[in-house]
Amino acid sequence: MGTEAVAGSAGLYEVITHASGPEGKLPLTDELLKSAPSGELFGMSQNAGMGWNPALLNAKQFLLLSTQGGIREQDGTPVALGYHTGHWEVGLLMKAAAAEVAARGGIPFAGYVSDPCDGRSQGTTGMFDSLPYRNDAAVVFRRLIRSLPTRKGVIGVATCDKGLPAMMLALAGMRDLPGVIVPGGVTLPPTAGEDAGKIQTIGARYANGELSLDDAAELGCRTCATPGGGCQFLGTAATAQVVAEAMGMAVPHSALAPSGQPIWEELGRQSARAVIRLESQGLRMRDILTDSAIRNAMAVHAAFGGSTNLLLHIPAIAHAAGLTMPTVEDWIQVNREVPRLVSVLPNGPVYHPTIRVFLAGGVPEVMLHLRRLGVLDDSVLTVTGETLGNVLDWWESSDRRRLLRQRLQDEDGVDPDSVIMSPDRAKQLGITSTVTFPTGNIAPEGSVIKSTSIDPAVLDEDGVYRFTGKAKVFTTERAAIAAIKNGAIQAGDAMVLIGRGPSGTGMEETYQLTSALKHLSFGKYVALITDARFSGVSTGACIGHVGPEALAGGPVGKLRDGDTIEIIIDRNRLEGSVHFVGEEGKTYTPEEGAEALAARPFHPGLAADPGLPDDTKLWAALQAVSGGTWKGNVYDVERIVAALEAGKKALGWTS
Repeated sequence: MGTEAVAGSAGLYEVITHASGPEGKLPLTDELLKSAPSGELFGMSQNAGMGWNPALLNAKQFLLLSTQGGIREQDGTPVALGYHTGHWEVGLLMKAAAAEVAARGGIPFAGYVSDPCDGRSQGTTGMFDSLPYRNDAAVVFRRLIRSLPTRKGVIGVATCDKGLPAMMLALAGMRDLPGVIVPGGVTLPPTAGEDAGKIQTIGARYANGELSLDDAAELGCRTCATPGGGCQFLGTAATAQVVAEAMGMAVPHSALAPSGQPIWEELGRQSARAVIRLESQGLRMRDILTDSAIRNAMAVHAAFGGSTNLLLHIPAIAHAAGLTMPTVEDWIQVNREVPRLVSVLPNGPVYHPTIRVFLAGGVPEVMLHLRRLGVLDDSVLTVTGETLGNVLDWWESSDRRRLLRQRLQDEDGVDPDSVIMSPDRAKQLGITSTVTFPTGNIAPEGSVIKSTSIDPAVLDEDGVYRFTGKAKVFTTERAAIAAIKNGAIQAGDAMVLIGRGPSGTGMEETYQLTSALKHLSFGKYVALITDARFSGVSTGACIGHVGPEALAGGPVGKLRDGDTIEIIIDRNRLEGSVHFVGEEGKTYTPEEGAEALAARPFHPGLAADPGLPDDTKLWAALQAVSGGTWKGNVYDVERIVAALEAGKKALGWTS
């Protein structure tokens, strides 16, 4: 039997039934015993029981939260694997921060809510839980913060696509506490090989005869060249790190640091000092997160060319902080004002990994350019307790800036000003602003495209993308990727993937489609339209977030194979349209196309995915009542309660 003792375990049953307990005395006082809650007093007993010196238990307490996953030996050898490299090493940041808190006379506490990997769950039903996880984790993080009533401040350590936005939502919601975000950094690229974005296309490239089996196996083995950190490209994980710093929630030059290296580990200690300083100065999260801080983050997102997923997360963070939620019009205005300045994977024009962006100066270097353009509010406070203006003044003349930029030149032979460019240099290279929000009879509520990533080879001479092609409609991502692999998708096709928004799949991320089209030779000549989302790794016109989603009555759910689709994206004016303009030999104006779609039934294959969990169905219903995708997929409690009350009244429920 599995419960039998093994040979040599003679002491297995020598169970001890009592112990002497810790030595010493709790630092109790007459006032504490008479007025303190019983929980606070019992907490002292537990703290002593866990081994903290009883004499020091009246010190200020600080809570460290992280998304740590896996089990590591002291030397980093895996005992049990984590879900991804992004949460594999963050325990080292936690340890560094905790030691710094203790060294400064505080008591560190730690709690964990691990996170999934969007890369691991691509193309699987695991993706149905990806975006809903963000809200759930933020709720649990906030519950953990409130469950330690004696904490004086919070440090949140996270790295990747949903764990970091969840941590930002959690700290943003704790408006009367000091808090600091510690970005978990990035993994290094292989000396010879492919980054973690391109490597996710080995199946599609092999199936299309563009990669051998041996090459796929070898490249796949070494793509994560170091064991910790987020992916080497500016996807959602890296963009979220950038945004956390741009909002002032993280210490300067902390986003995109190389995981596991001394400069990265020092960020844990710096962040601990920062939260202690905030607490001593009486500064709280509401002093850091303001409408101006949100606007600064949007500007930095545009300058970096960040992931379109942050269009979901930044409004949600604003909502959690009780601030004005940015609208589509706000995004359009920011992207018209702010040029893209960063040359990085996957946008280019040169595909630098994120470590080079860090060495070139990262967020503060970009902000120097934006300050000169007059598109930043540098009067906002950061978690340093200083204004952004003071931080940027320090950065501009700092040894850190000078030495790291020189390191990039010496180690990789790369000019840092070619990674983070001046506006003039970016303009000379023809780099356009980041995102465009096309509307049309297919997307009357709007959609989003990372227009700066459209391959220049498919643009007209005036810089406008013009596409007319026949639709090939899919109701599952599995069928869509199979079509790419088996040759059913060809240059000139318009792939349409419907029913994959919040109500159908939890708004799955269709990265495997966009990345395949980017890295296949014919992919730049294919357009993609979907009510799902993706991380911005695209080459052709990849249009997502189509609203209304198909299962909410959106006209995208009425398209059929063979329909004529017209897409126009002006990358210079940041204007775009996506229209149904013909069927079976008929040609329509956009207005006639809208009428034709309105008269059609929905696609016969349109349905929520049968594998959609009840948890995600509930999330979809709650976020839909709260404003849906264009409001950040949040939980607006007042609107939810109002809807429930109205529903109870309509149903005649009395209790």
